[in-house]
Amino acid sequence: MKVLHIDSGILGEHSVSRRLTAAIVSQIKADRPDAEITYRDLVADGVQHLTGSQIMAPADLGGVEPALAADVQSGRRMLEEFLAADTVVIGAPMYNFSIPSQLKAWIDRLAVAGKTFRYTEAGPEGLAKGKKLIIASTRGGHYSAGPAAAMDHQESYLRTVFGFFGITDVEFVRAEGLNLGDDSKQFAIAEAEKVITAGNVLRLAS
Repeated sequence: MKVLHIDSGILGEHSVSRRLTAAIVSQIKADRPDAEITYRDLVADGVQHLTGSQIMAPADLGGVEPALAADVQSGRRMLEEFLAADTVVIGAPMYNFSIPSQLKAWIDRLAVAGKTFRYTEAGPEGLAKGKKLIIASTRGGHYSAGPAAAMDHQESYLRTVFGFFGITDVEFVRAEGLNLGDDSKQFAIAEAEKVITAGNVLRLAS
């Protein structure tokens, strides 16, 4: 079992999403000692935003300047890591109603026609089927229900884009209300960790 562990929270040791992804991966290792973990920190090892030069670079990178060639090759490695994984664990905090720009930049490197999707006469088809996606979703307020649900462009985007890649087995481990006081924060974290330690996520990931 190959696991790809992605973190995108910018708060370092104060990041709740990082705390939750670490707990998820730890539980997977406890359940599956043979699991191979590949870790990528999108903040410490930043991904450059997508450019036209990257998209238009020739497949063999012939004549491409070294800096651009290195960046394209880095993107290809990210894509191969993703394609090789059976389970992908992503830490995805909500920033300004959406996802971190670091996470978006990484996803842009995965959205490659012929690799994660293709267009057919019947419409688009995802090519990354069969993967399990576990997302540690953290939010300052409450967006899973109620009036603020319309402002959720975080989980809705992630479900959409990975669904476009063909991944329909998506589990959210959610901690909401983190900015509504210390009691609310501690309760949300405890509830999320309860889901993880109860093994509910692992049964879906195994």
